[in-house]
Amino acid sequence: MWQTAFFNRDAVCTLCPHYCHLSPGDYGKCGVRQNIDGVIYAINYGKVTSLSIDPIEKKPLYRFQSGTDTLSIGSIGCNLKCKFCQNFEISQRNAETFDMSPEEVIAEAIKLNLKTIAFTYNEPVIWYEFVLDTAKLAKDAGLFVVLNTNGYINARPLKVLLHYIDAVNIDIKSWYNGFYKDLCEATVKPVLKSAIIANEMCHVEISCLIIEKEYDLDDDFKILATWIKDNLGVNTPVHLAAYRPAYKMTNEPTSIETIIRARNIFSKELDSVYYSMIQQRGENETEKEIRI
Repeated sequence: MWQTAFFNRDAVCTLCPHYCHLSPGDYGKCGVRQNIDGVIYAINYGKVTSLSIDPIEKKPLYRFQSGTDTLSIGSIGCNLKCKFCQNFEISQRNAETFDMSPEEVIAEAIKLNLKTIAFTYNEPVIWYEFVLDTAKLAKDAGLFVVLNTNGYINARPLKVLLHYIDAVNIDIKSWYNGFYKDLCEATVKPVLKSAIIANEMCHVEISCLIIEKEYDLDDDFKILATWIKDNLGVNTPVHLAAYRPAYKMTNEPTSIETIIRARNIFSKELDSVYYSMIQQRGENETEKEIRI
């Protein structure tokens, strides 16, 4: 349990940089870590909202076990409050769940002949105890474990977890602290620190959501690309994603022209830059994802 107790049975959750100070009965900013009689518990332990088989490229990871499928699993809650969240139904609201033990997750992967388990959909950081227990069993079973994470976690618990993780995709939403503060209710420095720590312990790929009028200037792209090159390496894969209206944000969808401009700037600093677009094929047809 990542917490510090006090004499009055209040407690501080030390898992992530929010350091939520919780009185008995209170929940942290993530919505799933609660002070119960002076001890902080993860009330979403073993609570699953989503379980499916995905190409590992959807995590997105292009340079780790490419061409294979992964057992993708998610829970509820998130320690960021992004106004543009694409998975707000499970990250920002109560959603229906079903119970699984770490042993059952491993057994499901083996039954399906899958070599990788991906913690994704919502934020795996705030599912910490369940992810750690499952990852330990996965290592014993010879399985790979990957995370799709916002990186908003303190260094000590992150390092403990990364001993059992093979690859991560970290979402660096912007270089600017103001962006994180205004749109995510967080700060950027811990995310950058997490990326550096992870890069020392496992395979790392980076995602960046491009939102016009919020994060779309040439200098924005150059600064982040240069930071990635200098701190993670020129070969670090970077995935640029186009924003679509969701949750509390109604900005216009990011144009293909802006995404290509961003890719061209990132590519001046980095060797492996990808982008994805969601294109509407027709009024009554499904969407098609384009990756280049």
